[in-house]
Amino acid sequence: MSKFRSGFVAVIGRPNVGKSTLLNSLLGQKISIVSDKPQTTRNAIQCVLTRDDAQIVFLDTPGIHKPFHRLGEYMVKTAIESLEGVDAVLWLIEMGSWTKADEHILDIMRRLEQPILLVVNKSDLSDKRGQAEFLESVAEKADFAHILGVSALTGENLDTLVDLLIGFLPEGPKYYPDDWITGHPERFVFAEFIREQILHKTEEEIPHSIAVDIDEVSEDPERDLVSIRATIYVERDSQKGIIIGKNGRMLKAIGVGAREQIEQLLGVQVYLDLWVKVKKDWRNKPGALREFGYE
Repeated sequence: MSKFRSGFVAVIGRPNVGKSTLLNSLLGQKISIVSDKPQTTRNAIQCVLTRDDAQIVFLDTPGIHKPFHRLGEYMVKTAIESLEGVDAVLWLIEMGSWTKADEHILDIMRRLEQPILLVVNKSDLSDKRGQAEFLESVAEKADFAHILGVSALTGENLDTLVDLLIGFLPEGPKYYPDDWITGHPERFVFAEFIREQILHKTEEEIPHSIAVDIDEVSEDPERDLVSIRATIYVERDSQKGIIIGKNGRMLKAIGVGAREQIEQLLGVQVYLDLWVKVKKDWRNKPGALREFGYE
């Protein structure tokens, strides 16, 4: 009988390469927020994949990039620190695209002793010949433990990816119960779902200027209802107006989208009460970053 394997895998890559989409697909449930805007993930989000023979604890890290404010510095620091103590590194890049950011990450990867699995996402957007040529070119850049083309969108090679990762893990205990998907508290996930809706529905300048704080969560078992009150913080008065929208329409749309996501997660009816407040230049203030859990 084979021994149970368990361990920790850091998911690394430049912004907007599909790390969160990949993890959501592997887990079969949405935990990390997804957006077409870069730098969506701000914390190292811990996700858990459990099989009969193994358990993988993933750390979904913020995209490594050149920071322009204290929040950006925190995000990059979090990504690099997540590499300490893991059993393997899943480095995600994009099929047919090798950038200066990837070169920067390669310099960091060269310092590591852990096995690095180079996973090339979005294989569904390239033909077989293009895939083969690109995989051959990146194989020359470092001595990777393995290189695999996948599609987080279609599911191509994801089962193979999980098998490969488990092969890198040592024999060990089950760190989390079978039904655990994330090590983060529900409040964190609620805030992320709200932030995701803002990312989807607002212009480029707004998404990275917002923080979401869950003020209160209460349950009413008799009505099978969870009530959540949350505050969306922005940096300027003009941003507050955009988030609220004409006659409150934008805020309502954000609330509807987030509520649907939270209801799918909890399996009960949710009442979501959203407020918007201004906290000027919060991304550059250590006190505000600590308040929102970024330091």
